[in-house]
Amino acid sequence: LLPPLLLLLGRPGLGAPGQGADTWSRFARLPYPQDQLFLHDTFPDGFLWGAGSAAYQTEGGWSQGGKGASVWDTFAHRPATPPGAAPPGPVGGDVASDSYNNLFRDVEGLRRLGVSHYRFSLSWARLLPNGTAPPNPAGLAHYGRLLARLRELGVEPVVTLYHWDLPQALQDAFGGWASPVLPRLFRDYAELCFRHFGGQVRYWLTMDNPYVVAWHGYGTGRLPPGVRGGPRLGYLAAHHLLQAHAKVWHLYNDHFRPAQRGKVSIALSSHWIKPQRMTEENIKECQKSLDFVLGWFAKPIFIDGDYPESMRSNLSSLLPEFSEAEKKYIKGTADFFALSFGATLSFQLLDSHMKFQQLESISLRQLLYWINSEYNKPQIFIVENSWFVSGTTKKDDAKYIYYLKKFIMETLKAIRYDGVNVFGYTVWSLLDGFEWHRGYSIRRGLFYVDFQSHDKKLMPKSSVLFYQKLIEKNGFPPLPENQPIEGIFPCGFAWGIVDNYIQVDTTPAQFLDSSVYVWDVHQTKKLIKVDGVHASKRKHHCVDFAAIRLQISLLQEMHVTHFHFSLKWSLILPLGNLSLINHTLVHYYQCFASELLRVNITPVVALWQPMIENQELPVSLAKYGAWENTETVQAFVEYARFCFTSLGDHVKFWITMNEPSVKNLTYTAGHNLLKAHAKVWHLYDKEFRRSQKGKISIALQADWVEPACPFSRNDQEVADRILEFDIGWLAEPIFGNGDYPKVMRAWLHRINGVDLYNFHLPYFSEDEKKLIQGSFDFFALSHYTTTLVGSEKEDAVKYDHYLEVQMINDITWLHSPSRAAVVPWGLRKLLKWVKSKYGNVPIYVMANGIDDDQNMVHDKLRVYYIQNYINEALKAYTLDDVNLQGYFVYSFNDKTAPKYGLYSYVANQYEPKPSLKHYREIIGNNGFPGPETPELLCPEEVASCPECRFFRTRKSLLAFISFVFVAFIVTIFFITYYSKRVERRYK
Repeated sequence: LLPPLLLLLGRPGLGAPGQGADTWSRFARLPYPQDQLFLHDTFPDGFLWGAGSAAYQTEGGWSQGGKGASVWDTFAHRPATPPGAAPPGPVGGDVASDSYNNLFRDVEGLRRLGVSHYRFSLSWARLLPNGTAPPNPAGLAHYGRLLARLRELGVEPVVTLYHWDLPQALQDAFGGWASPVLPRLFRDYAELCFRHFGGQVRYWLTMDNPYVVAWHGYGTGRLPPGVRGGPRLGYLAAHHLLQAHAKVWHLYNDHFRPAQRGKVSIALSSHWIKPQRMTEENIKECQKSLDFVLGWFAKPIFIDGDYPESMRSNLSSLLPEFSEAEKKYIKGTADFFALSFGATLSFQLLDSHMKFQQLESISLRQLLYWINSEYNKPQIFIVENSWFVSGTTKKDDAKYIYYLKKFIMETLKAIRYDGVNVFGYTVWSLLDGFEWHRGYSIRRGLFYVDFQSHDKKLMPKSSVLFYQKLIEKNGFPPLPENQPIEGIFPCGFAWGIVDNYIQVDTTPAQFLDSSVYVWDVHQTKKLIKVDGVHASKRKHHCVDFAAIRLQISLLQEMHVTHFHFSLKWSLILPLGNLSLINHTLVHYYQCFASELLRVNITPVVALWQPMIENQELPVSLAKYGAWENTETVQAFVEYARFCFTSLGDHVKFWITMNEPSVKNLTYTAGHNLLKAHAKVWHLYDKEFRRSQKGKISIALQADWVEPACPFSRNDQEVADRILEFDIGWLAEPIFGNGDYPKVMRAWLHRINGVDLYNFHLPYFSEDEKKLIQGSFDFFALSHYTTTLVGSEKEDAVKYDHYLEVQMINDITWLHSPSRAAVVPWGLRKLLKWVKSKYGNVPIYVMANGIDDDQNMVHDKLRVYYIQNYINEALKAYTLDDVNLQGYFVYSFNDKTAPKYGLYSYVANQYEPKPSLKHYREIIGNNGFPGPETPELLCPEEVASCPECRFFRTRKSLLAFISFVFVAFIVTIFFITYYSKRVERRYK
């Protein structure tokens, strides 16, 4: 059976030149976000997994065992270091990883990985020091030993005849690939290799990345042999490279294939390009870009023996001509399509003018689809793929892992979704080596090599474990924890929505105006106020506030049980004390809360939520130190007392502080903030709880932090440290032992010598610890995303020197338009962490949401987000026994929280988004019931309504009044009925 997405889109038909142009429009139509989700599946049985290396990058031994000089040896030994080449240190590939002297070391690395194949290259100059006969016996013996050892391990060799290291003698004597003599000499070299090694090799690659050899070796001169011959010489060199490849393929096909039964191809490298805008003209330019890089070599070999038409029409006389006989000779000279994709060419060695003003990208999946469409659905063998990390990275190469994960995932989707025939994948490279024009400034190996050491031992990086496990599982098989579950939440579960601040509009309704008006129907057609005449005034009612009625009606549409919003301290008490009270605003809040209760929605009210301007503190407090000043603590207590007194009859669910941002908090401010919270909690507990019967706590922002390398102890320590600084800083004193986390203290003690003032974490007295510890009724948290952290510095922009942590991005994750990662399982891990740290405390997810770009397409992301985050919350409740009491979506509408709302706000109108309907369905089902889910009968719940207390306490009286009313109606009915009958009788 075909996967659902494949059934929807269909597989590409028979390939032909130009058909690849459909790739961009096809991928623009893919269902979002389904197509971007991680695919939990495995590769086809028999899929080949391998690693690779190149002779000049890893062998070293440049003058050992009779080896001759190559053009790279000469290039690296030039007095002036080429731009962008190796920094001071090892010279080129003279020693590199010293694989020549450590053959068994490398093979042991292959055994540890469990690969099925190993791609390596033969050094032409080691086998034929002068480029031609006689051969070098030491070179033949060296590669013979390697092949024998691979055979012992059952590892398939994939052998490249030429990986850029042309013998210098051929460059000196003939001018290298600029000479028409080279194809014949290359054929002679290949024949030597086929005769000596062909019995042990099933996969041969004639050469690697001829684009780089021709264009940068003979055109720009950026790479060896450094000939700056311009475009004409570059195209001529490519012409000879194609002829050389064809000669070698025919040699093998005619003389060696019958006995050796191997396959021969050429490793072609490519970038990927996407249009700046999806226009027909831009797509043509993208197609042209691929023609000029990949098609330059692929079309002659896989289609018709000639260059792409776009090259012919644009380059005119610069491009050499093939005779008809040569076209026939070159056409079809590949048994499979060997593809190289990654850091060697992409964003590195691709000339900018070959992008044709379009945007370079790293989508391997789209490139595979393009090749499949353009070149008649060939079998594809990915013979080189990876990215790179900094040259200083040693063990935990998280960035490298996540690029590998992305590329392998894209390969799997190309196979399963797009019907592309990929039969093997090769990581580049097995071990660190000399990285061409980048020298030793970057690393691409699975195994770390200390280039300064004498023995050059291999040290497995985290990527070794990642790749090893992937090979064992043959991909990413579905796991139970990846699957959604069925089930429902308990009775009384709080289903809520959040608005940072409700819209306050205290404008009175028109009918509160006591003035009398007359309508001038003859002239102005307007109402005219009659001076001195007034109607009798009536009392103000909550329904007079039109803004409240609108917001309540919108909330009712959601079917939520709870509504969470924050009060504005700076507006209620503008001077920060009770000397000036905004009674109008307080009355508005009272009305809003009472109207919520009237429609059975529980108000969840935060006393304070920090905002950008003055942290949402009264100006007088913000001006004099804000939370740095201890007077703010007492001012907060008095403010809380006023709120409890004024609103406590309507509000039974309090938050002292909502999402205090630890990123912008000094340790002194955090210290005072904790004391303020605790004092307010105790104030409520002692003076208001008994009469108001509410509950109160603090709400902390709590995004999950995951070690970037899951196998790394160092990364785990970093993740634990960040969790304590981000969450534990404020949570541990309240929900734990009354003091700051030990991890914080230890870390700050370690770095205390840097700056005593900034890094000083205050101490609580014993009385303060007792005051703060246990000052909660529940654990409220806001959770939006998950972050990956590593221990090794890779990217200075995303490195936190203070906590010595590197922020890492998993590029396989879904991301919102603001680049927030969508990681539903992070919520479950967080909830389990809270339980493990602080016991079976009741937990409320007080805010959880994602942004969009005002485009209805992207509300599909919010639908996915809400669905899967709530399902992970259900797993925490059902499978992990987390005491989860409620879940709130962020946010109510786009007017108060642009791009986050379940209601859009356009032209003064609120419109429900599709995600609102989806959330409402989940609320209606109380989760995700399935056929096996037992029915849960919940008693009807009624929100606390002070105005309704009169009726609830007088049920007998109400019953009697109802009886009298019904009797009265029945009596009237009978009197009327019989009166009419009497009238008819007399008539």
